[in-house]
Amino acid sequence: MWASSSPVRLAERFASLVEQLGGDAVAARALGQQRDLLEAVRTNAPATLKQVAARVGRGEPAVSRAIDVVVRSGLVDRSADPNNRRRLALRLTEAGQQFLEQPPPANRGLENRLAKLAQSELRALERGIEILERLPK
Repeated sequence: MWASSSPVRLAERFASLVEQLGGDAVAARALGQQRDLLEAVRTNAPATLKQVAARVGRGEPAVSRAIDVVVRSGLVDRSADPNNRRRLALRLTEAGQQFLEQPPPANRGLENRLAKLAQSELRALERGIEILERLPK
């Protein structure tokens, strides 16, 4: 079976496997982006949308949508800036402060699954990863 596997079939199987396993990485990345957003609000409090966008390196429309999510989640308070009625002031809520004080949860999904493999299987995976890392770009 292995010797007759074509590069096309191997690529298809690998892509499918990456898609299956990638869910953990996507969730971890989203959580990291949310933490970055909250950290930017905390650092600049009372923060403006423009300050937060500059701090996280994203456009104001994208940051505005992300702020909407954390406001609905109760992590950020959005109120009118008393010095400028056209501007909004962003501050962390108590829940937002607590969220940032907790260490980020480790991405343990794949690690826990790999821990169930035998040492010989882990060595085989390591060898496969080494081969993939050497593929020409």
